[in-house]
Order: sequence, then structure tokens, then C-alpha cells
Amino acid sequence: MSADSRAGGSITALLVDDEALAREELGFLLQSFPEIEVVGEAADGHRAIDQVADLEPDIVFLDVQMPGRNGLEVARELLARGGKIPYIVFATAFDQYAVEAFDVNAADYLLKPVEKDRLGRAIRRAQQQILSPERESERLARLLATVRNQPAPPTKVLIRGGDRMMLVDAADVIFATVDSGAIRIVATELDGHSNYKTLDELHATLEDPRFWRPHRSYIVNINRIKEVLPWFKSNYQLRMSDADGTEVPVSRGQTKRLRELFKL
Repeated sequence: MSADSRAGGSITALLVDDEALAREELGFLLQSFPEIEVVGEAADGHRAIDQVADLEPDIVFLDVQMPGRNGLEVARELLARGGKIPYIVFATAFDQYAVEAFDVNAADYLLKPVEKDRLGRAIRRAQQQILSPERESERLARLLATVRNQPAPPTKVLIRGGDRMMLVDAADVIFATVDSGAIRIVATELDGHSNYKTLDELHATLEDPRFWRPHRSYIVNINRIKEVLPWFKSNYQLRMSDADGTEVPVSRGQTKRLRELFKL
């Protein structure tokens, strides 16, 4: 942002969402805030990172669930790169990512459909920081300290099969479940057991939005769901992409998330 625009109170913003309608709706709401200037849009995480480098926006309104690189991965990448770090405001339909969002120093977390009053509060909070050089310096120092002290989420998962212990990419994990008191992990080319004692422990360690808990006995990789199967009484099962086509139940409490995820 230029010195003249800062002096006038203007704040530049980048809108990142894989759905054009969502970007259009947010852009329409932002027209009610003359202090915000939308300088660009991006439909995926890779483009978002490039746009941040080129445009240096003050705020990035960022969706969580996107194909390829998701919003949390974009935020981590921006923090790791250093330089000018924009305010990150997540705008998403999924409230279960709020804790992870603040772990990557998101300034705010808006649930879709975004309400104008709630958007206004997020803008005012960011504006107070952005237009105060002293506060902005403190924020950047805090972010850089977080990057140095925060371990990166694991990209490998250890699976035991017989007397072998193999490391597989987290992206290749199809699902995990409880098998005779042990945690079984099924990956694209491997089926074995984990040293984790519980699914809760495994899920917390993965720290990746692609892994979802549709049922207390399962963790699934959203990108490895092959088919959604209607079941009795408006319930559903998930057919996974493993060789056996394993069917995973969706609990009643997770049905809403399923509908939101796949627009059922």
C-alpha cells in the first residue's frame, strides 16, 4: 500500500475463494465499506500466494476449503515466506477450522453466509492495527516469532506392516479406523497399523483440513472419497477409494458437514 493511500485510510484487499459466486457476494458486501479497496481475486491457493507477492494487499479474505492448496496451507506458506504479511481473514462455511485458523495467526474468522455487521467488525479490528505503525510492527514481530517457534505439521505418517515400518505421505492416507484396539491406516499402497493409541491423537497430529472425522471410529481423507451413498433414514455412507471400496458410516452429527462439503 502506498503512503498516500494509507494516509487516506484506504485498505487494500485480496479475495480468495474457488467459487466465483462467493467472491462476487463478498465483493458486493465490501462495496459498503469505502475504506476497503479490492485490488485482486484468486480462485485457488497457488494463485493467491502469487497475488499476495505481486499486490501486497493489507487484508486477504481467504476460503479454507479449496482444491489443490487449501486456505490453511496458504496461510502457513505466507508466514513462512516472511516479508510483508497481510492480515488474514478466513471466510468459510466450516466452523470446525476456527482453532486451526487462529493457530496460523488469522486476524478473524467469518462464517458464510457472511453478515455485513460481522464483516464490519472484522474490518474495524484490522483497520485499527493496519493504520497504526506501532501496532503493525508489534504484530509482525509476533508473527515472525510464531513462525520460528511453531513446528510444521507432519507430511509423513508411519505405518507398521509385519516387521516393516514404512513412511507414507499424509496425502496418500485414505482412511484410518480402530481395528481390534489398534489404529489401522489404509493408504494408497499400504495397509497397516499406527503407533498412535487413539484416533483423537492421530487426528490432532495430522493438523490438516483434508482429514475429517465423519464417525467416531473413522478418520477419512476428503480427497479420497470415491462415492457418497444414501443410506436409511436420510443417512449416508462414504465409499472410499481403497482397493476394497470400504464403506464408512457418517454419523447423524456429521451429516450437516457432509451436505455442506458436497452441496447435497
